[in-house]
Amino acid sequence: MTDILIDAQAVGRRYVQGEVSIAAVVSATFRLQPGERVALVGPSGCGKSTLLHLMAGLDTPTSGKIEWPALGGADSLRPEKIAMVFQAPSLLEPLTVSENVAVPLLMMDSARDIDKRVADALATFGLDALAHKMPEELSGGQMQRVAMARAIAGTPRVILADEPTGQLDQATGQALLDALFAHLGETDIALVVATHDPAVAGRMERVWRMEHGRLTETVVATRTS
Repeated sequence: MTDILIDAQAVGRRYVQGEVSIAAVVSATFRLQPGERVALVGPSGCGKSTLLHLMAGLDTPTSGKIEWPALGGADSLRPEKIAMVFQAPSLLEPLTVSENVAVPLLMMDSARDIDKRVADALATFGLDALAHKMPEELSGGQMQRVAMARAIAGTPRVILADEPTGQLDQATGQALLDALFAHLGETDIALVVATHDPAVAGRMERVWRMEHGRLTETVVATRTS
């Protein structure tokens, strides 16, 4: 069990809106292993984002249990062990691009060579020329690439990405994945990507499918190059 990164047993999450109780995630059971590349697919509103937030320890289940055997407790996951790339813009407006990428490193007691790690992360996604730009000067697609650079800068054990190519055209989205996979290489960093794009899902080794809050199936994908 100690090599299991995330272990979820019948995890559920309900929200109350007025007098209505909404089930965002219903009895999801899964395990995430080191080095896995997983696509989380399903229609809008099916619970993908909520499931990622539960996996990251950003949200608390209302039923079932989720644990991080190889990572520790929920209060020690971020930013060093789990990195989250959000679907919505998440850059800090008063900071430059390079300063935004440095944020998780500055939060780690053990972080070293911060400037180099920031520069390397930006270079991975071809963002060198944007290092001193402010978020307001970037396009939506550029902001998403910066968020991905910020995620890898901290060398986490798990990267959770919510529609990371959603604001990119097909070619740019595939280029982002090319760069990400090249960076991950043969490491044991686990990657889970929530996506609507079959081309993105086809790059992963496993597919988890959600419908109406339920994780209905997990299959081994035929990975494309």
